Amino acid sequence: MRIIFAGTPSIAAVSLKTLLDESKKTPDSIEIVAVYSQPDRPQGRGQHLTPSPVKQLALENNILVETPVSLKSPEALDRLKKYKPDLMIVCAYGLLLPLDILNTPIHGCWNIHVSLLPRWRGAAPIQRAIEAGDTQTGICIMQMDAGLDTGDILLTATCPIFPTDNSALLHDRLAILGSQTLLTALEKFSLGTLTRTPQSSLGITYAKKLEKSEAPIDWTQSAHSILAKIRALNPFPIANTQIQETETTSITLKIYEAHYVEKSGTPGTILEVSSQQLLVACGEGSLALTCLQLPNGKALPWQAFHNGHPNLFRKGPVFKNHSY
Repeated sequence: MRIIFAGTPSIAAVSLKTLLDESKKTPDSIEIVAVYSQPDRPQGRGQHLTPSPVKQLALENNILVETPVSLKSPEALDRLKKYKPDLMIVCAYGLLLPLDILNTPIHGCWNIHVSLLPRWRGAAPIQRAIEAGDTQTGICIMQMDAGLDTGDILLTATCPIFPTDNSALLHDRLAILGSQTLLTALEKFSLGTLTRTPQSSLGITYAKKLEKSEAPIDWTQSAHSILAKIRALNPFPIANTQIQETETTSITLKIYEAHYVEKSGTPGTILEVSSQQLLVACGEGSLALTCLQLPNGKALPWQAFHNGHPNLFRKGPVFKNHSY
């Protein structure tokens, strides 16, 4: 099997690493002939051009790397054809694959998708699953077609979403599960036992891309909804709220973690401030905020935060409400 791997972020690098390890064990059955990844991007305070995690891993293993800006040109198609791929495996690549590209490998292109399709097609399935209160997600190995995550399902694996999960924790578990499911799919394919199942026309949902504009909290929502949002937006873009200092000034407070408390009050009102907890009323129920960050500061657990800023909060209507 001459395989091209296409991916960019760390979640894709986990699958590439697993594939590389397998190719070393069975060099007669798997050969990674090239890796495709997004072009280097400026990162960090110095904004230095930095290769993606997938590109870095490929270079460390002496794999040829392609970083086209687009795959729509005839030149991009001709270059792909020169690798004579049997299969292209795609995981969070970030570029649209035109139909000519999809049809170039002998066995087409597989996608490692981090949801149980057709639920959460699109860009942010991990975050949207948490935000919606789903208790289960998983991996789909999908035969790619011209649509947005609409191809036939080759193999699935389920994964629970725990009440304590944020997007980072769930991301890491799905990265491992995705790599394991990929190997199983390749094994079944080699044995001729891998089957294709069309996606259901029922239960289709779309996971739109995360935007920074979603970060402000609307305290008139239920505590459970706000908590799901806090978990979903950690580690990016991090849910936030405005502390009303005076009639004309406010401070942005980022909220990394919280937990539910069965207590009611006017939304946005601090019900309790002590060394043990900062309790804020929501539209239904309340939240104890347990990890916070001020501008230019570090994210701190509540007790450490309170020790450093003992007079920042007071009981009463402190937080601004954001309604959309």
